[in-house]
Amino acid sequence: MSASGDSQSSCTVVDHPLVQAEVGVLRDRSTERIAFRDALTRLTVLVGIEVFRSLRTRRCEVQTPLAKCEARVIEGEVVIVPILRAGLGMADALLTLVPAARVGHVGLYRDEETFEPHSYYFKTPDLSDADVFLVDPMLATGQSAADAADKVKAAGARRLTMVALIGAEPGVRKFHNRHPEIPVFLAALDPGLDENAYIVPGLGDAGDRFFGT
Repeated sequence: MSASGDSQSSCTVVDHPLVQAEVGVLRDRSTERIAFRDALTRLTVLVGIEVFRSLRTRRCEVQTPLAKCEARVIEGEVVIVPILRAGLGMADALLTLVPAARVGHVGLYRDEETFEPHSYYFKTPDLSDADVFLVDPMLATGQSAADAADKVKAAGARRLTMVALIGAEPGVRKFHNRHPEIPVFLAALDPGLDENAYIVPGLGDAGDRFFGT
């Protein structure tokens, strides 16, 4: 799976043809709820394979039916932290790749007038020696993701990655202004936001389309 780095920040846009195809399904307003959920799951898995390249491994020895050989296992804890509520679908998809991962939650909602995020819930396992992946389908203004990263870092995370599906260039810049050391992975990077702070062209409200609200 290939990936390309964005010149304006440490942002990786995964450009595999299968990723591009699933992005098209999500963008299409005629995609119904079941198909949207399925596409979001597949897309998250595709992006997750690239994201999880950073996982630490250690050597071990296994016995095949014919002989002993060297193998590798994941070293240390993996923690997936969805930003509620839209990040829940991504978290479930990533757990198919790392079933033993622990899961934390960051609850944020956006004020529809000011577009500022407000926190209502936060709970995570121990993050101090874990590879932590903060997930949300949309990285729009960057404010919610940056606030969530603040909380996760304050809780002890030292190795943190932001994983989204669709990002807006202004949001990625804002996120990296606050957290320049945190890598960002996306399936697509769009140019801007509309007057309601939705990504354009984007895919609409990922949470509403995923949950049917």
